Amino acid sequence: MHVVQLGGSHYAQYLGMSAGVAALVISCQPLITAFFASRFLNEKVHPGQWTGVFVGLAGVALVVGHQLDIREVTVGSLLGTLIALAGVTTATLYQRHFSPRADLRAAAAVQFAASVAVLAPLALAFEGFRFTSSLTLWSAIAALVIFASLLGVSVLYYLLRHGEATRVTSMMYLPPVFAVALEAAGFGVVPSALALAGIAVTCAGVAMTVWRPRERSP
Repeated sequence: MHVVQLGGSHYAQYLGMSAGVAALVISCQPLITAFFASRFLNEKVHPGQWTGVFVGLAGVALVVGHQLDIREVTVGSLLGTLIALAGVTTATLYQRHFSPRADLRAAAAVQFAASVAVLAPLALAFEGFRFTSSLTLWSAIAALVIFASLLGVSVLYYLLRHGEATRVTSMMYLPPVFAVALEAAGFGVVPSALALAGIAVTCAGVAMTVWRPRERSP
């Protein structure tokens, strides 16, 4: 998951794709997961959940709308995000179906080992491991390792133990919402009215997707 999702999406942005376009493409994961989970994993997706999936995706489009710049999209960057999307979707469905009880520590170790085995040779071959050490760089690395890797993936695996893939992956709509909140708190960026509306729509979509209807008693 780390190699294809984070590697693919970050490389696409390295090639010039805007963060908004990358986020919108990756945010298609709940929709694709719902489709495959309902057809091949025998998960029952209620009409209200389908509505929530589409509403949440529309909300994300509103949130990142100011960052949607398709002028810098290239075949390579688009391929990178599609690989990332396919990777995280496949990994989620595999985890849910084949190893929902996997040990979280072992899963994290496997993820990091696979990332090093694949990305380290690529970094050496194409970039020569060149980097300029700075507080900004190490802060970004720490945020990626702690929040995106350790906490994010561990929480995803934990939720997949206790819930359906469609409900769990609908929460993938929330990172753009958190990004807007962090921008406002850390950098004083005031969100636009469109972004605020998008946050409300996104949260409504997630709520519709994770909501579990009461079973009618006989």
